[in-house]
Amino acid sequence: MSKQQSTQLIRDYYQAFNNGDMEAFLSLLSDEVAHDINQGGRETGKAAFADFMARMNRHYREQLTDIQILVSEDGSRAAAEFVVLGEYLNTDQGLPEARGQRYRLPAGAFFEIRDNRVARISNYYNLNDWIAQVGG
Repeated sequence: MSKQQSTQLIRDYYQAFNNGDMEAFLSLLSDEVAHDINQGGRETGKAAFADFMARMNRHYREQLTDIQILVSEDGSRAAAEFVVLGEYLNTDQGLPEARGQRYRLPAGAFFEIRDNRVARISNYYNLNDWIAQVGG
């Protein structure tokens, strides 16, 4: 994939996320996608990622803004920096109680791109900052 095609893939990924279009969002992933969860482990496969997103969408409403995308010359790797504007809807296991708190959180992600699809996603944000914002 070219650098330009990979840049567009990541733009499409975040646009589908912001639109809440999980079908389009998941269509951009390889079947064997590796997902490195912030403060957690690695899950593998599109089905596991779909389950993760279903859980996230039950607990959080988020929009990503100020998205900046960097892509390697050969298009095989990408990184994105963005701001998460969110609302904590329902208490997530092991986290503070949800009361509709709003948060603004800087975050980033790293991607591996293979066969015109996202093959790895590694997300990073400051969990302690998030907990402080929601009143934990």
